[in-house]
Parts: sequence; structure tokens; C-alpha cells
Amino acid sequence: MTARPGAIGLEPVDEAAPTRALAKDLKQRHVTMISIGGIIGAGLFVGSSSGIATIGPAVVVSYLLAGGVVLMVMRMLGEMAAAYPNMGAFTEFARLGLGHWAGFTAGWLYWYFWVVVVCVETLAGAGLLHAWFPLPVWTWGLVLLALMMGTNLWSAKSYGEFEFWFASIKVVAIVLFIGVSTLLFGLQSAPAAGRFANLYKLGGFAPFGPFSVLGGVTSVIFALTGAEIATVAAAESAEPGKAVARMTSQVVTRILLFYVLSILLIVTITPWTSIRPGDSPFAVTLERLGIPFAPLIMNLIILTAVLSCLNSGLYVASRVLFTLAAHGDAPQALVKLNSRRAPARAILAAAGFGVIAMAISVLSPQKLFAFLVDASGALMLIVYLFVALAQISLRRRMEAQSPEKLSVRMWAYPWASWATVAAMVAILAAMALLPGSRSEFLASFTLLAVALCVYWVFRRGRAAQPS
Repeated sequence: MTARPGAIGLEPVDEAAPTRALAKDLKQRHVTMISIGGIIGAGLFVGSSSGIATIGPAVVVSYLLAGGVVLMVMRMLGEMAAAYPNMGAFTEFARLGLGHWAGFTAGWLYWYFWVVVVCVETLAGAGLLHAWFPLPVWTWGLVLLALMMGTNLWSAKSYGEFEFWFASIKVVAIVLFIGVSTLLFGLQSAPAAGRFANLYKLGGFAPFGPFSVLGGVTSVIFALTGAEIATVAAAESAEPGKAVARMTSQVVTRILLFYVLSILLIVTITPWTSIRPGDSPFAVTLERLGIPFAPLIMNLIILTAVLSCLNSGLYVASRVLFTLAAHGDAPQALVKLNSRRAPARAILAAAGFGVIAMAISVLSPQKLFAFLVDASGALMLIVYLFVALAQISLRRRMEAQSPEKLSVRMWAYPWASWATVAAMVAILAAMALLPGSRSEFLASFTLLAVALCVYWVFRRGRAAQPS
């Protein structure tokens, strides 16, 4: 138990309570692949088309800048998770570093983000299956949601095993894409200068100007989020500190390999003007290289990515809700585990919200559902900002009271930590100023204000109530 100086009433924070009863079923290979799979989703295979169409070849720079911010956040998470390996949901570092108000707010915002992801990915997967097998989209959605819910209810190990194979398929697909594209591109008979012409013709490397590159960071950064899921999963592994340390040391390689290199190959091989938002730039590039059945292959890979995100979304949303309940920030009934020590009620709550959101998408797609999705637009960046500020606070405390906990250290502290905070504030400011992202910014901050008001009314001044 530690008391956070400056928190309301010097409330105690129990560092181990949230994960005492959860099973320790996940192995190192599960946590490693969960961290890899967390950053490879439909945002890469399909969502990258929007960035290419609105930024041009310079989107590679946007991914590099966004990757740098995410890398710094992951390193900060690695430092805190190695020092406090049993915190459960990574949003609890905000509680430990800043106080219960931050843990409450970050936890609920992160939960909301992932239950919206559950709904969006369910609809995306249902849409793919509907194109092959013409059952109603909502029917396929319920089937997919029930399948992944059953996987999570069975045990943490079943989630980890499914995610291990889902992530493996995604990794193999990207490695093969990079290898095949590089080989066929190298075998082209055109001179080297001509082969690289797509990077500078059709308006230049940055056809919409240098500001578009910075503005692009506001959209592409959200495709890079998800690696933090491994810090949640690590709490259910036998060696959480070791798992997180390994994960943070590899994240830079993943970002550079899976995103930057693949996007660079795409804009080098394919004229950026031929990539339309909503299409898979991977499929367009493979078709251009003469690979047969490229659209079908990519749709199968995209379906795998969607199921992976849906699986992980249910997992992480249930663990965050379980941890919130353990601290008295959610109904205590959600702390109850099933016979396999999985938080069944928290899993059912996340799946239930997904069903409600799917129903809203049918009844009010242009209004209420649009607001639900827009409100998640900037939430990950807000949560990351809470985490970064918590790391700065906790690092000061550990250096003064328990330096032996610093087995993993943030690079160039405190300058890199504060630079990361400044970068995230700048991205949020850009979202507020750019017309294309202003609605997401306003909706997200409306949700932030609601969460703070709820805490102020119902939770302010109350001590934590760990299970």
C-alpha cells in the first residue's frame, strides 16, 4: 500500500489488489505476440489508404513521427510496469502516479475506447462475411461477437492462444508482403531513377505541403496504438516484469518494420493518386505487381486482423472494468470470477455494450452512432497523456524512495518524457484546429468532461475499495 502525496485525502493505493485472483495462464510467447498483434490491425491494412490519399508519399514521415511518440509512451509504460508488475490495467499507473481521479478517468475512457473498437471491428468483420455469404450483417456480427466472447470466457490462456495465432498470421502476411514486394520491385527492368519516381512525381514528395505531414500525425498515430495491451496481459503471466521488459525493447523494431517499411514500399511501387480511401493499399500494390487473387488474399488477412482486434478488445475492456471495480470505481459484482478465474461479468458487460452499439449503428448511423465513434477519436492520446504524466511523477518518487525498482528506465529522462507530453499536446491542438478532425476532438473532450464530472459527483473524497 502506498499513499500518493497530493491525492485527495492521501488515499491509499493497493498496488497488488486488482490482479490477486486472476489466473496466471499466459506465457511469454503469448505476451510477445499480443504486443506485436496489438499494433497490426485493419488500421494498417485498410486505414493507411486515407493517410496516403491525403498526405502523399510523405505519409512515411507521418508514420515515423507518430511511431516515435508511441515508442516513448511504451518505454514509459515499460519502466512503470517493471517497477509495479501487478497493477493490472495499465491505466492504473495514472491512479498510482496522479491520484484516484486519474485512475477513474483514464480507466473509464480506455474502457470506452475498446468497447467502441469491439463494435466497429465486429461490423467490419460482419461486412466482409456478408460479401461472401449473404446473411444479414447483424447476424454475422452476433456470431463473431459470440465466438470471441466464448474464447474470453473460457480462460485467459484461450485468449492468449487465439491471439498468438492471429498475430502470427498478421506478422507472416506483412513479412511476406515486404519480401515479395522488395523482390519483384528489384527485378523490374526500369532504371533505378524511374522505379523511385512515384516518390517525387505527381506533385512531389509532399504534394499538400509540409504542414500536411504534421497534420497527418493526428490520424496515423491511432493506427499505431494497441501495443499497450501487452502490459495488461503481462499481469496474467508468470513473469510480468520480464514480459514487459522484453516487449518494450522490441516495439521500435515492430513499428519500423511493420508500418514504415511496408508503407514506404507501397508509395514507392504504387502511384499515391491511385489509392482511394477505404481500399487496401496492400491489395492495390500486390495487384500492380501481378500477384494473382490479391484482393481475396488481403480480405482473408483483413478478416484475421479484425477478429484479432475484436478478441483483444473484449479481453482488455474486461480487464480494465475488472480493475476499476476492484478499486470501487465500478459495480463490485464485476469483480466476480468464473471457475477458470476469468472476469466473466466484465466480459459480458463489454460484449453487451458491443451489441447495444451495433443496434445503434442500425437505428441511428448518422447521429448517435457517429457520435459514439467520434468520441473515441482522441481518447487513446488523452489516456497516453495521463500515463506520461504519471510516469514523470512515479519516476521522481522511485528515485527518492526506491531506486531498486528502476530495472527498466525511460530514455533521457526527464527531457524525453516532457518532450513526449509536449508532442501529444501539440497533436491534440492540431486535431482541434484541423477541420477534418475537429469533431472527433470535441466529442472526445466532451466524454472526458463527463468522466471528470462523474468522478467529482460520485467518487471524490472516497478511499479506494480494492477487492
